[in-house]
Amino acid sequence: MTKPFLGCIADDFTGATDLANNLVRAGMRVVQTIGVPDGALTDEADAVVVALKSRTIPAAEAVAQSLDALKWLQAAGASQIYFKYCSTFDSTADGNIGPVTEALLDALKSDFTIACPAFPENGRTVFKGYLFVGDELLHESGMRNHPLTPMTDSNLVRVLQSQTTRCVGLIDYRTLAGGAGAVEAKIQSLRAEGVAMAIVDATSNADLIAMGPAFKALPLVTAGSGVAIGLPQNFGIHAVGEAGRLPVARGMRAIVSGSCSTATNAQVADFTSKGGAAFSIDPLQLANGIDLPAEALSWAQERIQKGPVLIYATAKPESVRAVQSRLGVARAGEIVEHALASIARGLVERGVGQLVVAGGETSGACIQALGIQSMLIGPQIAPGVPWCHAATLYSNQGSVHVALKSGNFGSTDFFTEAFQILK
Repeated sequence: MTKPFLGCIADDFTGATDLANNLVRAGMRVVQTIGVPDGALTDEADAVVVALKSRTIPAAEAVAQSLDALKWLQAAGASQIYFKYCSTFDSTADGNIGPVTEALLDALKSDFTIACPAFPENGRTVFKGYLFVGDELLHESGMRNHPLTPMTDSNLVRVLQSQTTRCVGLIDYRTLAGGAGAVEAKIQSLRAEGVAMAIVDATSNADLIAMGPAFKALPLVTAGSGVAIGLPQNFGIHAVGEAGRLPVARGMRAIVSGSCSTATNAQVADFTSKGGAAFSIDPLQLANGIDLPAEALSWAQERIQKGPVLIYATAKPESVRAVQSRLGVARAGEIVEHALASIARGLVERGVGQLVVAGGETSGACIQALGIQSMLIGPQIAPGVPWCHAATLYSNQGSVHVALKSGNFGSTDFFTEAFQILK
């Protein structure tokens, strides 16, 4: 890298592409790395997103990984750091949003940052410090049943305060309506009161864009992906169509889904109801030693020439709970991730050049199985979900187009529509 850039740390792989997608839409050329790179990047970029798999690991490990990413980004020339978490603010009871934010503030020798998971285009809004998913409060949405990070409180000031020793405050919609100057004044007032982190209201893209200038001087910004649309202006960058250009897509098409979110369940149902070829992965059969990855790949080999195939472990909440009660939460997740990652690599080895992966944990496992180290971010499929292009040794073509979809993102027909973007 030869110029100052926005350095980003994301706590999961789909969240990283979600953030990168918004930066590309706002005109930035973006490279996403898978983990902390071993050396310097050779690609020129306006923003670099380091994708970690740290959302649900022990807080101490999440902090250590995030600090490693920070050191690399600083050495590469990052002029501002962006810590990205989910737009539903989900994490474990002990973190990891609070502990990671504290550690980054300390490392940057900063006394203040903001926290704003809002992404109005995907129905994530913050009002008076409360997070809404569509028209529902967070704790009344499908997130209350999340198998790893159930969210039972919608008050973000309260949620974040439970994870940090620092004082948490609020920059509400009335301050935001006053523009960047009013927000900057509020930040100074909160600092004087000893507040180190402030939840920020946002109910529209206009709010997010207005925030950009107010946060220009902050060494650290923490947010979902929405705040990203207001930051490129601080680097003198404006939206251009060329930022998301990718090489021409080749190869066959497939979908691998491990998410059990409400949205992904609907997407699986839509794909199969339209006659899409689909193969279901049963975690209990995997636990009993049945080689479902081999069966799935054999099944796919006979059908993949005719159109996209779907291999999924997506299930309803009650089914997920039943499996977890038998195998344990960690064991159930591990065996499914391992199986789907093996399947993703097998599909690419068999000629798949366009791969959609649904679910944050699944995406991380699949990307690692494909040996992908960095990705160029391309056009948006749906808010928060872009197509990406990456080198992999497991493809005869040497590369693959891949879309990493957060479980809650995308329209009902996402699995069908995604491939139309590459045509």
